[in-house]
Amino acid sequence: MPEMIYPPPPGTPAGAPSERLAGAVERVTFHSEESGFCVLRVKVRGQRELVTVVGSAATVTAGEYIECDGTWVNDYRHGLQFKALNLRVIPPSTLDGIEKYLGSGMVKGIGPHFAHKLVGAFGERVFDVIEDNPDRLLTLEGIGPKRKERVTRAWAEQKVIREIMVFLQSHGVGTARAVRIYKTYGDAAVEKVRENPYRLALDIHGIGFKTADAIAHRLGIPHDSLIRAQAGVRHVLQEIAADGHCAAYRDQLAESACKLLEIPAPVIEQAIAAELEAENLVAEEIEGRPALFLTPLQRAERGIAMGLRRLQRDPPIWGRIDPQGAIPWMERQTGLELSDSQRAAVAAAINGKITIITGGPGVGKTTVVNSILRILQAKGVSVRLCAPTGRAAKRLAESTGTEAKTIHRLLEFDPRIMGFRRDQYRPLAAELVVVDEVSMVDLVLMNQLLRAIPNHAAVLLVGDVDQLPAVGPGSVLADMIGSGAVPTVRLTEIFRQAAQSRIVVNAHRINQGRMPERPDRQGPDSDFYRIDCETPELIHDRLLQVTIERIPKRFGLDPVADIQVLTPMNQGGLGARSLNLELQQRLNADTHPRITRFGWTYAPGDKVIQTVNNYDKEVFNGDIGRIQRIDEEEGLVAVEYDGRQVEYELGELDEISLAYATTIHKSQGSEYPAVVIPLATQHYTLLERNLLYTAVTRGKRLVVLIAQTKALGLAVKRELSVKRLTKLRQRLQALDS
Repeated sequence: MPEMIYPPPPGTPAGAPSERLAGAVERVTFHSEESGFCVLRVKVRGQRELVTVVGSAATVTAGEYIECDGTWVNDYRHGLQFKALNLRVIPPSTLDGIEKYLGSGMVKGIGPHFAHKLVGAFGERVFDVIEDNPDRLLTLEGIGPKRKERVTRAWAEQKVIREIMVFLQSHGVGTARAVRIYKTYGDAAVEKVRENPYRLALDIHGIGFKTADAIAHRLGIPHDSLIRAQAGVRHVLQEIAADGHCAAYRDQLAESACKLLEIPAPVIEQAIAAELEAENLVAEEIEGRPALFLTPLQRAERGIAMGLRRLQRDPPIWGRIDPQGAIPWMERQTGLELSDSQRAAVAAAINGKITIITGGPGVGKTTVVNSILRILQAKGVSVRLCAPTGRAAKRLAESTGTEAKTIHRLLEFDPRIMGFRRDQYRPLAAELVVVDEVSMVDLVLMNQLLRAIPNHAAVLLVGDVDQLPAVGPGSVLADMIGSGAVPTVRLTEIFRQAAQSRIVVNAHRINQGRMPERPDRQGPDSDFYRIDCETPELIHDRLLQVTIERIPKRFGLDPVADIQVLTPMNQGGLGARSLNLELQQRLNADTHPRITRFGWTYAPGDKVIQTVNNYDKEVFNGDIGRIQRIDEEEGLVAVEYDGRQVEYELGELDEISLAYATTIHKSQGSEYPAVVIPLATQHYTLLERNLLYTAVTRGKRLVVLIAQTKALGLAVKRELSVKRLTKLRQRLQALDS
């Protein structure tokens, strides 16, 4: 293994007289994977006590030997320390050092027990055995071919990952994503990054344009180069897409790129032209103004429009059904009595090819869907049910008594090809496809779903158009309804039983632009409580009290499993990040083992949320689970999602974060026994009606709204201020004309 030399930590005084220090790392007290800053406890020859060394290293492990030049500093809080101006890490050579190094968990599959066994068997030659003669590992008791393979593979990976770490830190970049870079690019990672560092921003989750740009600058790529301008233009458009837009007006995109990159407008225009020529972008007009799309989003919009038109060409395969006979028959079979609006919805769906049913809570969407299924299944119609998330699919199956899958599972997503097995060439075997929670389905996923539906099949789309739109790009449900090209039934009547729920009543009040009921209207058995507070500090204190003490005591709900704090934003004292740290400290502080990765500390029992789609593991953005175990020996964290266990390697933990509190956006499609919602004026930029409406409708048994009156009034009155820029509505209208 090579020696690794690192620069001084930030803030080291220049020109200070330098001394040399060397010794074995006994303990890594702190190490930041982002900055490389580290605090080490080092055994130095001639010193009775361990020495604290403060420096910078991309990677450092107990057992390794360090040599450094620096100065002694008497820190007023931490005492005498050696501040390393440069730090060189040398592989361990003593048996004790080798054992500490191997047992640190750095190499997956080698923990303290196995490290002791390896060093006992092979001594100082253990590194050579693992690297050059791994079959000798099989001579040790308890080591079979599988474990040998895992250890040698992990050892080889670790070598390359450490090279990537050193490369990144030598160019002033944090090293936390080194594992992900290796998994994406393999052994050629450093070479690929040198060739075009901007590919990092496109390919690696967690690495943005600024990080890639910093590496490019250090590698000598000119500030005004075309490669930088092209990457910058695409980055700006991707950021716009991350906010839900499918396109950007060309003049606004060029202006934003000029401002971000500090590159003259002619170079930006040249970059846009090059991206158009490379077919990374597509130019179209939206309402008479030139606009630019990322190519996949433009193709998805066109695909949805053409897919809907294709499906609407032919009548349903089961022929005409007389609703005057079918609906009374269904009511006799089920004992239900539908309202006039529900009958209209059922009649439209049983004789329609594509039908949308929308409406808020308590208006009987589930009853309508069950009625449609009862009538069509009696006719022998083959039905497939799906929803965008696992929880939504589970709820759909429970409410209908029919199997339901996530859209990804229905379309048979295969992570090996990063694509769906079901498409227009291998369509679904179905005569009716029912999709629930359609407001959550983004542009790209809806296009994939429609492609896989055969021409003869009908489609029933069910969702609440007044909720927040999908996290991904597009406003698919709203655009379909707004186009007038897809038959739509809007249910508005709140049924008697649902009207007894103050959650339902207040959700509809909010949706109508009216304040939720005053605190003095709340009865002792209410399922909705509004607590007015004058300051954010009072909201904060009341939220902790309600979540940790009052709800568990009064309603018998578990504060971790049953109560979900939903907040408008991530940052700030009432943001998800700050609240998570406090709730974790109050609810799960004493569980061990604890590990820290990517800015979060995790322990068994912690509630976590998946923050990106991981098709390989079949966990998706917004899925909430609980940590079941942390295996330090194997370097694995096991998380349970709805009864299914998913394992993460330590380098993959940037895909999750704590979830005692989460943003309202992340809660879409989920339901929780109880939700607690803080609203303060500090959330000003996000306070909008559909945000609050979405949050309130997440609660099944209990909703507690803790708010400043001014902030609550603002959220209720303000309708969606920024419409997503899409062209789907116009495409559908053009096909319909």
